[in-house]
Amino acid sequence: MSDDATEVIQLILRERQGRDRGWWDQMRGAYAEDSVVDMSWFHGTGYEFVDRSRFMSRSANGWNGHSVHRIAVPTVHLRGDRAWAEVPVTIEFRITIDGVEADLASYCRNQYRAARDTRGVWQITRLTSIYERDTLQPVLPGATLPVAAADLAGMRPSYRYLAWYQAGLGLTPRTDLLGDDQPAAVAHQYEAERTWLAGRP
Repeated sequence: MSDDATEVIQLILRERQGRDRGWWDQMRGAYAEDSVVDMSWFHGTGYEFVDRSRFMSRSANGWNGHSVHRIAVPTVHLRGDRAWAEVPVTIEFRITIDGVEADLASYCRNQYRAARDTRGVWQITRLTSIYERDTLQPVLPGATLPVAAADLAGMRPSYRYLAWYQAGLGLTPRTDLLGDDQPAAVAHQYEAERTWLAGRP
């Protein structure tokens, strides 16, 4: 593995570590000033994403610090001062539904664009999530979760429980996210990443 690939992987790992540990300066340092983040609950700049993540971790109706990211081995593609990486991620939430403890797991692929700046430092310029599926199960085996099929009506299978959870937090779940239930949009996303990596308009 090249030194550049190693640096990009470490950049990604530091960004997620900063998010999960509440090390906000470390998380912010991973992003370029003009970066873009696009995921289930947020679309905006990397710096805004850090600020919003900090707020959500402390808000009474936010994540409350109970979500963590389990990251698998990234794949990195390099071309000059550009890198595109894809990282399998499981986002884990320990939540309570009407007094019943439950574990919500959202499975996705995070795609990172990174660029080397004039100092020779790699920074994240874009983060995009592609959602695969999610699960919801009680912590105590045999317990019954008070979630009805009607509660999930109209929610997409690639992130139905995540959308339901966000709605319960007072957020408005997005319906336009990239997900494996819409393969044409996902294929377009991959082509866009390859185009960017090649430096084509």
